[in-house]
Amino acid sequence: MKLHHLRNATLVIETEKHVILIDPMLGKKKTIAPFTLFRYKPKRNPLKALPKNSREILSKVTHCLITHLHPDHLDKAGEIFLRRKSIPVICSAKDENALTKRGVTIAQTLEYWQPQDFLDGKITGIPAVHGYGFVSKLMGNVMGFHIELKNEKSVYISSDTILTKEVEKVLTELKPDIATVACGTARLDFGQPLLMRMNDILKFITLAPGKVFANHLEALNHCPTTRDELKLVLEYNSLLFKTAIPNDGECVEY
Repeated sequence: MKLHHLRNATLVIETEKHVILIDPMLGKKKTIAPFTLFRYKPKRNPLKALPKNSREILSKVTHCLITHLHPDHLDKAGEIFLRRKSIPVICSAKDENALTKRGVTIAQTLEYWQPQDFLDGKITGIPAVHGYGFVSKLMGNVMGFHIELKNEKSVYISSDTILTKEVEKVLTELKPDIATVACGTARLDFGQPLLMRMNDILKFITLAPGKVFANHLEALNHCPTTRDELKLVLEYNSLLFKTAIPNDGECVEY
């Protein structure tokens, strides 16, 4: 299995039979308004362009999973790509109507904790809480995915979430071989972080039974944590050995 990191939370899972796109933010640099104006510099998003090899990787895509509808997970360019290629989309049942109105092809909808057949295996929608405290209520619904394909490693796409009992349950009971975690510690101009604080990232990686794939880094103006900062903390806590922190365009093989 290969995991291609494109940018932010956009990644591609490639197996021998399937190529699954996750959360396509495919627009050019600076095509989205800043997510914070005062706490951090009001730079337009994404901060970086897609890597040069993204076109080749995207040309192979057979399916797409969408965790939620924020523009850093599905932007206009991502919608156009899905429509033009008629890519079948798998999403939360709560997002079906909104995505249908955008013209994408919904192939399958999921409810939390209800496994369904998916390709040659199965998929389970996992609850996610997008922020600490009241700010999570403003972020809307988010769904993670636990994916089990035939003769492949299992993958947990935790999505934009803090560390919850549900997240811990996936790590300790479903025991994914690979677990992704959003590490940018995003914050708006008000409220608490929208993603895991560093102490919860450390707990997540400690609980993960297999390898961890860190993303949601250095692509948005409201995500201050850098790859180098994350690497130093993981090294200090003896967790770097089980964690990949890929650069944009990098492929991690498992």
